[in-house]
Amino acid sequence: MLRLPPFRYLAPRSLEDAARMLQQEGEQAMLVAGGTDLYPNMKRRQFTPAVLIGLRGIKALKGISGSPEQGFRIGSGVTLTMLAGHPALNQCYPALAQAAGSVSTPQLRNMGTIGGNLFLDTRCNYYNQTEFWRHSIGYCMKRDGDICLVAPGSPRCWAISSADTAPVLVSLGARARLVSVRGERVVDVRELFRDDGMHPYTKEADEILSEIILPPSDGWRSVYLKLRRRGSFDFPILGVAVALRTGVDGTISDARITLGAVASHPVEATEAAALLIGQKIDQLAPELLEKVAASASRRSKPLDNADLTINYRKQVTPVYVRRAISQLAGGVMGAR
Repeated sequence: MLRLPPFRYLAPRSLEDAARMLQQEGEQAMLVAGGTDLYPNMKRRQFTPAVLIGLRGIKALKGISGSPEQGFRIGSGVTLTMLAGHPALNQCYPALAQAAGSVSTPQLRNMGTIGGNLFLDTRCNYYNQTEFWRHSIGYCMKRDGDICLVAPGSPRCWAISSADTAPVLVSLGARARLVSVRGERVVDVRELFRDDGMHPYTKEADEILSEIILPPSDGWRSVYLKLRRRGSFDFPILGVAVALRTGVDGTISDARITLGAVASHPVEATEAAALLIGQKIDQLAPELLEKVAASASRRSKPLDNADLTINYRKQVTPVYVRRAISQLAGGVMGAR
């Protein structure tokens, strides 16, 4: 049986109290909301914080407000179950609801939060193992070792970003509000990530994610497709988020394609998305879809650090990109 290491638990009732505690406790402290990823990692000794600051008691982090015309504000403590079942989000931002509903199992979605999923620790077959297993192979760069066991000659860690909601929020152009004792700042969600498996986020150590801000949904259509070994509850080995904005005549005026679980950060296939701009969404030629899918797949460079083979994961990327775009186009034609 794996047991948690000893720690002190602090339970602030306001965001201000949480920020103050985080600043006072310093590097020995970590934030926890649902704990669905952090607690298993602590049992495996990937993390051994002396202090945990729980965010579950902060009511200000649990609300969803707004409208399709003005955009929505989603508290970082909103559970994945709430996101998946929210009527307005299902209608206006279906990709986000799909991504939230695809995470793990119903029990864990009841506990897991949008903030926790967005800042999910990067994953690797050599890292997400028990301490005994990692010790037996000499550890890896991400924890206790000095080389990346996926790419021993590389100076960096190649653990992958496996958060389902991250590529969706990037494609939707969402922003994030970060709060600390020093004040607050609002940044694009895409700016929260860096291509580094060990240090994948730009969020400062004393900052707390307070909310996600979604832009107005006018003209936007979105979809999220996920590939995983077991269709019921596994982490993604590929996530494809596509968002298209169309005018009244069905012409695509903006397009975004973001890939998840193929690198240490969500990968934006901007060149592939640009090929869709100016096209009629209900008149996309098969040849164009093939070209877009092929262009997007060139941004997918998986390594041997997740389920299934590298070649399969690479080859399936254009298939899922094509399916996602076709699903959006088919929805338009099916509504007529």
